[in-house]
Amino acid sequence: MSEPTPLVALEHVDAGYGEARVLFDLSLAVAAGEVVTLMGRNGMGKSTTIKTLFGLVEPTAGRLTVRGRDMTGRPPHEIARQGLGLVPEGRQIFTRLTVEENLLATAAPGRRGAWTLGAVHRLFPRLAERRVNLGNQLSGGEQQMLAIGRALMTNPDLLVLDEATEGLAPVLRDEIWAALAILKGEGLAILVVDKHLEASMRLSDRHIVMEKGRIVWQGASTALATDRTLATRHLEL
Repeated sequence: MSEPTPLVALEHVDAGYGEARVLFDLSLAVAAGEVVTLMGRNGMGKSTTIKTLFGLVEPTAGRLTVRGRDMTGRPPHEIARQGLGLVPEGRQIFTRLTVEENLLATAAPGRRGAWTLGAVHRLFPRLAERRVNLGNQLSGGEQQMLAIGRALMTNPDLLVLDEATEGLAPVLRDEIWAALAILKGEGLAILVVDKHLEASMRLSDRHIVMEKGRIVWQGASTALATDRTLATRHLEL
């Protein structure tokens, strides 16, 4: 019996910036409804992997596919329209727009889905309370909620979060993880880059560990939990 076609896949990808090669023969895939964590120390190629998924970095070898369709070299907006939603590192919200304007700016009326302003407000009630505030009037945690809500307004099939809880206070970090658990329960595929091992193990079905632009381990939470030397060897500073 053949394996189902992944929702998104990188196949034997080399990529980088100019002469600087960052990714080496990298292959990863995320299936529909699957939650995957991409882990590794700083500078190991995680963000470059995310940028390659969205066409922001073009592979010099290998290919990017979405539902089996070759999207290598296609512009980022075409790739995103295939059902990929990005929560970028640093949030990158529109600071001079209101919360509501930020959300409406990324709404995708041509794509069917359940994510509307009301649905985002139910997931993050704080955004409803702050809907007329400008982006630069929000706390870091509120900005991250807004960045997630903005990505959800595209009604994605895959939500990709780069450094999902970086720099957040523990209580706000917990709110983000709780929201991602709700999204998982609704069947949304998620690829999340994050350093918080215990929370990632509770959320994710599978983990991918990177070192120096290569995948050095991947497996389920149960396997990761039994191999603490792996976390020490590849994840700790």
